[in-house]
Amino acid sequence: MYKSMRHLLRAIAILAITFGMGTPVAIAQQSANAALGPVTNLPLPRFVSLKGVKANVRRGPSQSHRIDWVLMHRGTPLQITAEFEHWRRVRDQDNVGGWIHYSLLSGHRTVVVQGQRIPLHVEPSTASRTIALADKGVIASVATCLPEWCEIETGGFKGWVLKAEIWGVGAGEIRE
Repeated sequence: MYKSMRHLLRAIAILAITFGMGTPVAIAQQSANAALGPVTNLPLPRFVSLKGVKANVRRGPSQSHRIDWVLMHRGTPLQITAEFEHWRRVRDQDNVGGWIHYSLLSGHRTVVVQGQRIPLHVEPSTASRTIALADKGVIASVATCLPEWCEIETGGFKGWVLKAEIWGVGAGEIRE
């Protein structure tokens, strides 16, 4: 009747809430658990990068599924949205997605520049000195992120950019 233990627990929680037996803490814990990957127990969605130079992105989670597209740039940031055994469903900055084998992904965090020729600042402020300009499509390593700014490194330059100008970090993500 129930597909998994998670479905059973969800049904019990709904009944408890309906009949006045649920608590906000139990509801919050259930919501937090629903956002974890069933294979890795890591948060979903989460950002990773492409480990190699080339990777096939498939229609489904196995080598028997058709290849829909091929990633061709090492370090391309991707967002994992689902897990199935050794496969991860990913999407890119254009919201195009598919399934990729986990061995082709890296935990090294990167971002891609979205804006046209965005400035890299010395400090996280538009008033600070610009040290370089990054063109649209540039892939950069990401280090620290504040609520509105991230420090990135690319082409030998390290500077701060507005989060709104890059893709590969969550809007509320803080990195130290």
